[in-house]
Amino acid sequence: MFYPECLTAMDVFPLFGNQLQGDPYSVSFATGTSLQQHVNITDQRTLQAYLENRYGKGSWGISGYGEFREPLLRHLPQMRRNKRYIHAGLDIIVPLGYTLYAPIDAIVHACGYEPGDGNYGGYVLLRHGGDFETFFSFYGHLDTGNLPGQDCTLHRGDAFACIGDFHCNGNWFHHTHLQILTQRAVAEERMLQGYVTPCDLPNMDALFPSPLPFFRARQSEPTLRPAMQAPALGR
Repeated sequence: MFYPECLTAMDVFPLFGNQLQGDPYSVSFATGTSLQQHVNITDQRTLQAYLENRYGKGSWGISGYGEFREPLLRHLPQMRRNKRYIHAGLDIIVPLGYTLYAPIDAIVHACGYEPGDGNYGGYVLLRHGGDFETFFSFYGHLDTGNLPGQDCTLHRGDAFACIGDFHCNGNWFHHTHLQILTQRAVAEERMLQGYVTPCDLPNMDALFPSPLPFFRARQSEPTLRPAMQAPALGR
């Protein structure tokens, strides 16, 4: 089976365990959204303060896959160079330090630090395989002091990273960028491309399919079991 059809046979663990309470708020960074009337979205510390004041420090939110985000990105030369303004992942906005848990069994394919404002900072790429075609899940803007070791085996529900602060997350508001990559995307060395150009749109399913089927905010059963104790992290 292929992604996302293979997920129908799996019990996908919530990415943040039992940390996400209530319903999420929705934020759009697309061209023409009302958010730009209230805050300078290119100033990440001001944006973080706005989100906390507007929605509350303990709240969480999401921002969408496929958004055209030129207003957020056009001041960044690495995005402006090729006009990579289309978001290829799902942003999950959570408080600083929240722990991430493996949604399904995985092997750490890559992890590290991408320096520079507007880049990923700490990141982890997980490889998922079994009775289905291998695919990868990517997590950016992480705490570099809590990254797993490369080739480490993770079981569903294992803690593997934490949300990073401005100094180590690429100077972004507090969130993780969740992205799905196919084997083709990894073979083409596009692991660190969280934004794409309009030319990529016809091939999105073959490169970066929607991460929405992979994200769980909570367990499907009425009572969420406690998240597993975080193992010792470190490279």
